[in-house]
Amino acid sequence: MNLIKRAIDGVVIVEPRVFNDARGYFYESYNENEFKANGIDCRFVQDNQSKSSYGVIRGLHCQTGDFCQSKLVRVLSGKVLDVAVDVRAGSKTFGQYVAVELSDENHRQLFIPRGFLHGFSVLSETAVFSYKVDNFYNKESEWSMRYDAPEFNIDWKIPADRVITSDKDRIEHSLKDVPSFTL
Repeated sequence: MNLIKRAIDGVVIVEPRVFNDARGYFYESYNENEFKANGIDCRFVQDNQSKSSYGVIRGLHCQTGDFCQSKLVRVLSGKVLDVAVDVRAGSKTFGQYVAVELSDENHRQLFIPRGFLHGFSVLSETAVFSYKVDNFYNKESEWSMRYDAPEFNIDWKIPADRVITSDKDRIEHSLKDVPSFTL
């Protein structure tokens, strides 16, 4: 595995070693020893999966308090733009984000530590998105911010008239509303 650190501390692109042959391909999507050797020491407790169509933007979301989560995200089918926004109080990169294209062709994954908002937009006809988390989901601890918040100016690579979101993805929170993260 090749782990590529990003400009925001803790966010890492994971590029697995892919073995191709006439039958198709094989790769390890997760290896605890490799992650630990590269400074990522998480115990994942829950796997989640979603399927979405072109234009869907899911996010920006996080879990707060005792239910804060680190995530390891990847695409099983299709292509997305994955975004992680640093909302860790006192972080020198507070309010900055990383955007990475993940697809079933590039096999990239993104590790997102606790204290980040997370979201993705679907760039292909459909996408199956999978992620591991190191803490259990708790509805009362969920916090959301508009995917198109002007503080970030994220280019989701979807025309505005094609965007599909949920009600929680249109909540009018701003960076000043972000709950404090105790990590």
